[in-house]
Amino acid sequence: MTPILEIDAVSKRFVKELDVAERTARFLGSKIEPLAIHAVDGVSLSIGRGEVLGLVGESGCGKSTLGRMVAGLTTPSEGHIRFRDADVASLTGAAAREAALKIQMVFQDPMSSLNPRLRVDEIVGEAPRVHGIVPRKETAAYVDDILSRCGLDPSVRRRYPHQFSGGQRARIGIARALAVKPDFIVCDESVAALDVSIQAQVLNLFMRLREELNLTYLFISHDLGVVEHISDRIAVMYLGRLVELGTAEDLMARPNHPYTQALVAEIPTFETKKKQYSAIKGEIPSPMNPPPGCHFHPRCPHAHPRCKAERPTLREVAPGRFSACHLNDEGAASTAA
Repeated sequence: MTPILEIDAVSKRFVKELDVAERTARFLGSKIEPLAIHAVDGVSLSIGRGEVLGLVGESGCGKSTLGRMVAGLTTPSEGHIRFRDADVASLTGAAAREAALKIQMVFQDPMSSLNPRLRVDEIVGEAPRVHGIVPRKETAAYVDDILSRCGLDPSVRRRYPHQFSGGQRARIGIARALAVKPDFIVCDESVAALDVSIQAQVLNLFMRLREELNLTYLFISHDLGVVEHISDRIAVMYLGRLVELGTAEDLMARPNHPYTQALVAEIPTFETKKKQYSAIKGEIPSPMNPPPGCHFHPRCPHAHPRCKAERPTLREVAPGRFSACHLNDEGAASTAA
């Protein structure tokens, strides 16, 4: 596939500067340092035109921060994001505005991301009107068409967000993103707060819109079962780093990295035989003080001294499969080979 978006060694650190008292204490000899949270650490990815890339990991792994950087809501500390071969950070004027419109985001909680003081027709119609996508006199008909495309009755256009169910608010969030005719949509836990039956409806809507409008998705979720259903490829993140990447079918059938293996093993199934489910041992380390070497080594059942000292690189372990684990270098058991 021709890449529509490329993420090149992107990192993001959030730094809390010292306050007056802390600076005074440091001046007097204290070793207090500014707190830095390493949310994303050197992630590189490319997403093909028309592809759905699923991004999974535990809460706090940095996947939402990465999505916000792709959508232009957060600036990377290091690295570059290229959209249609252009470095987004270097764009100015009309080119920057066009890139901002072509990459949209659907948020996790539509109740907090939709303005409660605006009616649906204003929420969906304001951006296309302001940016000249549709003339003012045609805005009402345009909004009705977008709402219908997203499975909403146009007659509800004068209602406020609080007058809708969670699934309907999710559809309004999707309609707002579609209203500016994007090519790329970041879906940040867009179905996490919905009932299972409503999740299925919204996922089917995403897939239908992808076919009709030739959209590309970065689909962020902590639920591997949901990601497997919608994605062409899956990328797995742990504590700010990418640990595995591959096609959805191959990665789910033959996970390579120990972290991915643990995630796949805990997906509920309909099998009648008894199965013991257990959470991954240990707590995810603090992003303010991540462990050296492989970030997963404190919780990994296969960790050895090299894991504690050397960061593994993400490399190809099979055609189209990438993994960041020292076990691949040493010829240990690998389910992807």
